[in-house]
This record gives sequence, C-alpha cells and structure tokens, in this order.
Amino acid sequence: MPPLIRFLCCLPLLFSACSHSNNLLLGRVEAVVGTHTVVVTDCYRTSVDPPQKVEGGYRFTPCRDADVWIRGAELVVNGQSYGPLQPTDPVLVDHGVVSINARPAQAATTAQRASSVELDIAYEKTSPR
Repeated sequence: MPPLIRFLCCLPLLFSACSHSNNLLLGRVEAVVGTHTVVVTDCYRTSVDPPQKVEGGYRFTPCRDADVWIRGAELVVNGQSYGPLQPTDPVLVDHGVVSINARPAQAATTAQRASSVELDIAYEKTSPR
C-alpha cells in the first residue's frame, strides 16, 4: 500500500485520540479541578481519569509523573507545595515545571505553607459550593 494511502487510513485514528481535554499527539491533557483549569503536558495517554474530589479538595493524576492536589487554596504538585491559589487561577504543569497564571511558580517555604492554612479558611468562605 502506498505511504499516502496508509497515512490517510491512519488519520482518523490519530484524531480520535484528540479531544478538548486530551490531545494524544501533543501530549497535553486539560481538566477543571475545582475552580481551576489544570493543564499537564508530556502526558501521552489515550484516556485520562477525571479529577477526584477528596477530603479537603481535589486530586488530578492524569499521568504517573503528574500528581496535582488542590486542598483549599494550596497547590501541591508531585508532593511539592506551591503555596496558595486565587479561586480561579489556571495551573500548568509543563514537563514538571509548574506555572500559575502563566507565571513560573516557586516551591513554597515552610513559612508560606503555614500561612496558606489561613488562606484555606478564607478560600472556603468565598468558594462556590
């Protein structure tokens, strides 16, 4: 079979693996986690489990090397805290580099994590239920 015919036959299969929330070709998955849009790159899976509501927040694990937790206002990626989020901040995990609102995020210090407990209380009071 000529290469062009083979390519055209495979094209529908390639596009069937792409959706708004999951693009296998680009390795990009996207989900709404609580009030935040979370995008993870370098994630080549044909299907992704939706975010889970857990005690105190949400967990989104689209790939084995991307574990995103949002507890109250605190963002934790792969066990590392990145401090507080505003109620609708978008999150990007791009090849392990975390960005919040299109700005690189810094891992939170112990003092920042302690102060985020206060923000969790304020977040709970203002977040929609």
